[in-house]
Amino acid sequence: MDTLLVQKEAGTLVEQAMDAIRRRIAARQLVPGARLPSIRGYAELLRVSKSTVVDAYERLAAEGVICSRPGSGFYVAGHIAPLSLSDLGPRLDRAVDPLWVSRQSLEAGDDILKPGCGWLPASWLPQDGLRRALRSAARAPDSGLADYASPLGSAALRQILARRLLERGTQASPDQVMLTDSGTQAIDLLCRFLIEPGDAVLVDDPCYFNFHALLRAHRAKVVSVPYTPNGPDIDLFAQALAEHQPRLYITNSGPHNPTGATLSPVVAHRLLKLVDAHDLVVIEDDIFADFELEPAPRLATFDGLNRVVQIGSFSKTLSASVRCGYIAARPDWIEELVDLKIATTFAGSRISQELVLAILRDGSYRKHLEALRLRLAQAMRQATQGLAGIGITPWIAPRAGMFLWCRLPAGLDATEMAKQALQQGMVLAPGNVFSLSQSAAGLMRFNVTQMSDPRTFRMLDAAVGAARRRPA
Repeated sequence: MDTLLVQKEAGTLVEQAMDAIRRRIAARQLVPGARLPSIRGYAELLRVSKSTVVDAYERLAAEGVICSRPGSGFYVAGHIAPLSLSDLGPRLDRAVDPLWVSRQSLEAGDDILKPGCGWLPASWLPQDGLRRALRSAARAPDSGLADYASPLGSAALRQILARRLLERGTQASPDQVMLTDSGTQAIDLLCRFLIEPGDAVLVDDPCYFNFHALLRAHRAKVVSVPYTPNGPDIDLFAQALAEHQPRLYITNSGPHNPTGATLSPVVAHRLLKLVDAHDLVVIEDDIFADFELEPAPRLATFDGLNRVVQIGSFSKTLSASVRCGYIAARPDWIEELVDLKIATTFAGSRISQELVLAILRDGSYRKHLEALRLRLAQAMRQATQGLAGIGITPWIAPRAGMFLWCRLPAGLDATEMAKQALQQGMVLAPGNVFSLSQSAAGLMRFNVTQMSDPRTFRMLDAAVGAARRRPA
């Protein structure tokens, strides 16, 4: 049954039927002027009486949500409702859904602990290098401060990015690289370019939760495939391809978000054979590449940017305020994406591009990364030890990165623990916000770089205890 239809755990049957219609309108499955299902048909679909549907339709008509046309039926009235992403899927628990986790992390004050957020503390980022780059930008010609960037973006920065890609094994000319304002914008542009509403898109389970929200905004049918320590479950991946015929697959090759896993060469090879056989396109989000001591296998490397598009940004390693990302893809796709970029955002941030270019050129970024990787490894060890003391254990030991995907003590629900932690002033990221199948209730993602505050493990221990005492 449609997940936007009746939810029998709350409200009367009439109220449930009304809410189902409201949610379909909010999700634009029913637009102004669209005819509602017949009373008989809707009653059969919901498995309720016709009188229940009549009451629901009459009340909605009284509210002005729908209108009756004698002899014809009921139709959606008024103007189209504003898009509500929270209404595009099951409302599981709004208090801890993906968008809420993001908003709480972004809006939290300095006194709030954020082991659930997805970025480094400001003190871990190259502040001195950024200030030098800002001073240099301030002395630039007027055009550098006032003019639009070119559609492809800074030629000098694209040349450096092409060289960096080659160092990791992915061959791309500067003309195969287009700059964007972020990794998220890169995925958004690619979704606009590659899919239509209703197309099936594969994601990992678990995966970065904003993939879910972004795909819902594009009206995609999101299908998840379980992720293993070596990559997606290939047998279930093949099954999903045959059953859903997806147009697109979005993933991190490594370090994977949230699990910290890395793709094995064997899985990458088998995956690309399936990709080719089923005319699938892959978006490989490589935003965490600079955290690695040794590069893990990349689909884009094996594929040669034929069916795989690679994206990245500097928000995790340089600055989230300096918005600069990129898309690396086949030349004919880049040409089309440039037009789409102009149509949707016109041009990127020239100042951001110049800041990134200055830091990559002066050698400070390389030194920053060398120190950062050592610091990440130390934080990973310390966080693992601290979590073990309260019965929280890693799913795997990541080779690199800042995330630990952890199992909670037996019987503990991560959502309940997140609620308890929030009351103490701590934002957590419970497992099910990453899981489309809702199969990660006993798991949680921790950002080890955000766990140095002495209060962290005391508050986590208290949240564990409070969640245990919560009545079932």
